[in-house]
Amino acid sequence: MKTLILLFKTNCLKYFITCIAVCIGFVLHAQTVRQPLVSSYTGLGAYSKQATDVFSFSINPASLANLQQAGAGVYSERRFLLNAFQQYTAVGGFTTKSGNFGLQADYFGFSSYRETQLGLGYARQLGNKVDVGVKFNSYNVQIPVYGNASTVYFEAGALLHLTDKLHAGLSVYNPVGGRLNKTANEKMASVYRGGLGYEVSDQFFISAEMIKEENKPAGLNACFQYAVVKQLLVRAGINTVNKQPYAGVGVRFGFFRIDMATAYHPQLGVSPAVMMLFDFKTKSTAEE
Repeated sequence: MKTLILLFKTNCLKYFITCIAVCIGFVLHAQTVRQPLVSSYTGLGAYSKQATDVFSFSINPASLANLQQAGAGVYSERRFLLNAFQQYTAVGGFTTKSGNFGLQADYFGFSSYRETQLGLGYARQLGNKVDVGVKFNSYNVQIPVYGNASTVYFEAGALLHLTDKLHAGLSVYNPVGGRLNKTANEKMASVYRGGLGYEVSDQFFISAEMIKEENKPAGLNACFQYAVVKQLLVRAGINTVNKQPYAGVGVRFGFFRIDMATAYHPQLGVSPAVMMLFDFKTKSTAEE
């Protein structure tokens, strides 16, 4: 009986804290950026050439330029093990001779509170040393009792390949505009990122970035990726913005990869996530 009471209190605490966080984010003048708790895991390859995948442009749009072949991916996160607070993301990347294009769709929430977003990105290489990219997003938040609000904004980024192994990047998220409510002067928060990535070897990659979100203190995201063998990789890191470490394991099966990852909060517990990647086979890769 005591165990059941304790479990009930713990779950109530999780719902209460998460609901308060969601409500506060909605009423503040700068609407906080809704990203997966393990978003640093999905975008880990943003400051690399070898580790780049179709999810990388969710952190820095310019990384889309390093995509070698078309692909798609889906991501699902169950925040603090609560069904009411799940996040879903689907992405697609397409390569062309004039640059690469990316699509992203996001969903967060439940029946009484929903956030959805659609994004279109474009990036290209400017020579061998510089990549640039931009992404346009349409964001909508719905609270059935209170109505809904929407806005359109953009993000942009650049990558510098200092050497074959060392890469640096800068990105801005909603630097201007993005207003949800003109009367209340409510807008999407602006986010600024700057990072470095170093490919120690073909198997090992490390990166670190500074993140500054509007009305919040700056934080550091440090992470690494290690390919144990060609079919198995390990990723881990910590993001001081949300003070939660994250880790995951990815397994490759030909042109398909599946990752199991999680983030941990000392009071609210774990947030498990699943990420799946699909590389579209091209004529050149098929011949190889």
